[in-house]
Amino acid sequence: MNVILTQPSATPVIQALRSIGYNARTAISDLIDNSLDAGATKIHLNFEYETGIIKIKDNGSGMDDEMLQIAMNIGSKDPRKKRANNELGRFGMGLKTASFSLGKRLSVYTKKDGKYYERCWDLDHVSGCNEWQLFTQIPKEVKEQLGEIEGESGTIVCIDKLDRFMGYGKFKIIQENSYYNKISKINKHLEFVFHSILEKNHVQMFINNMEIYPWNPFLTTNPFTIEGEMQLLKINEHRIKVQYFILPHASHLSEPEYKEAGGYRGWRDHQGLYIYRENRLLYFGDWMGMFPKDAASQLARVRIDLPNEADSDWQVDIKKSGINLPDEAMKRLTAISGIARKTSRDIYYFRNQGSQQRQAFKGSLNTWEQSGLDKGPQFLLNRNHPILSELLKNLDDKNIKLLNLYLKFVQLGSPSNIIDSPKVEEESVQEVSDADKSLIVQFAKTLLEIKAASNTDDLLNALLTQPAFDGVNRTTMRKILMEAGIIESY
Repeated sequence: MNVILTQPSATPVIQALRSIGYNARTAISDLIDNSLDAGATKIHLNFEYETGIIKIKDNGSGMDDEMLQIAMNIGSKDPRKKRANNELGRFGMGLKTASFSLGKRLSVYTKKDGKYYERCWDLDHVSGCNEWQLFTQIPKEVKEQLGEIEGESGTIVCIDKLDRFMGYGKFKIIQENSYYNKISKINKHLEFVFHSILEKNHVQMFINNMEIYPWNPFLTTNPFTIEGEMQLLKINEHRIKVQYFILPHASHLSEPEYKEAGGYRGWRDHQGLYIYRENRLLYFGDWMGMFPKDAASQLARVRIDLPNEADSDWQVDIKKSGINLPDEAMKRLTAISGIARKTSRDIYYFRNQGSQQRQAFKGSLNTWEQSGLDKGPQFLLNRNHPILSELLKNLDDKNIKLLNLYLKFVQLGSPSNIIDSPKVEEESVQEVSDADKSLIVQFAKTLLEIKAASNTDDLLNALLTQPAFDGVNRTTMRKILMEAGIIESY
């Protein structure tokens, strides 16, 4: 078959790439993804009004000349190829499209194994010649603004000619107060979108030398927050984690806490699904057609964690801000979200309508509820039972934690939830999830604090008799406690 090799005309394609639909917040987030994929632990963002440039500097692995050339190509990755665990990139477009949505010149200055490499896209030049001409050197006036990269590796991404971000080259450049107001919104967005990564991965981010602190929408540190059990769903052969959180009633929050917990959209518009991909938030604040938003459901927030291999099923877009719910997930998520919304309504009305308390809790006075899980616990304790709620109100933080831990083991030890575990080799060290390790350590510390175990053997025996740890052998249990510093080595 005869074919003709064609090359897209540069000028119209560049303009199309600039109009994918980024805003400043999503563009900056996409650029940070590249730093995280490079293994960066410190990321500095600098917005300079006077010079009209944006710089993103990281201490990641950097790129050699070949890697940099690939990174600067338009469409440098096949989105169908399998990605590494925790990798945030998909299309090989984010560096370019995100940068072009902000300004007309993108310079990348990178260092690997002590050697520097550089490239520059200038859209004015590309439009002038209508060819994909990439500069192998950064213009002198830009390079002077970049500074050095400390250490053996790292990367600086610089965007200038900021026509879309601040009006460069137009009749009127935005005022300085509007400029910094825009940066403040970017800061709020980043502390939200990357909160899990900032909390878990020992990563630090800074805007104009001010550290970005994570904003957790689930208030997991508040003792009155209700955490539903983690559920694992298999959707199109991919394992999806789902967990709902019910935020405390306003009466349990101070005024600053209440305002902070509402987020920048407010309580009503922060209810709904929170969809994460490799711990990076993609989408939030909506029930995605399953339910309408209402005031009584505003305490309910449902976290969904996807692996990057599920991108196609969930139709994750280039900007990582658009997503579609697969039909296969709809039924299960509707059931889980329905429980979360009902619990939210119970708490919302119970605390606000004294004469309606009994009616508000109608149907939720059972001490046990079915989980709807295919595997794992079949029944869950009703943590929203009015008697338990009343009891928790009268306990201090220490006793609340003790009671919640006890109830967790009551739930895990219920005869309906105990399943037969295969016999394991006692001498082998097993793979144990981080969640189970945390539970073992928490329970062990509690047993020692209340003097229910006085020595290592007593402690191990007590732990090994718990149905929750039925599949964990003595060797593994001892190793976990040693790593946590609870017991000493042999």
